Amino acid sequence: MAASEETTPVAVGDEAPAEEGLEQRLEALEAERDEYLNDLRRVAADFDNYRKRALRDREELVTYANERLVQELVPVLDDLERALAAAADHDEARLEEGVRLVHRSLASALERGGLTEIPTEGAFDPHVHEALLTQPSEAPEGTVVQVLERGYRLGSRVIRPARVAVAAAPAPVPTEE
Repeated sequence: MAASEETTPVAVGDEAPAEEGLEQRLEALEAERDEYLNDLRRVAADFDNYRKRALRDREELVTYANERLVQELVPVLDDLERALAAAADHDEARLEEGVRLVHRSLASALERGGLTEIPTEGAFDPHVHEALLTQPSEAPEGTVVQVLERGYRLGSRVIRPARVAVAAAPAPVPTEE
């Protein structure tokens, strides 16, 4: 026999344990791969949730960035309305015209900032109205009958509830017996 033809004898029983070891190692590597893939999917989902939350927080920050300023300006708007009411009783048309101009420009600036007036027609809503008093009235009980101070929202938040008088049942008329 030539040297190239010589082969090392291999025992038939030796191949089976080697294959089993490779299969076990392959299964372990596949399990490790699946675990890493699941971790990657969780991290991707967490990042997606974080991105959505950050976007929502940023939008809310933009919407409510001027809230403190607007809260401070709302009483100024009330004072200007009272000044207009007082000026209407006098003949000083220039004063009234000037105050109206300031009122209009302040109201439009606040409106551009996202301020909207709370509607007060109809039934009393405790989420947006503050009842300061009740008045006997022919209107249905629980209806807003007078606005004492306007209420305002900034976006969906109530900056100040509308301060109102609410209709109460008419006072009973005493009857003479």
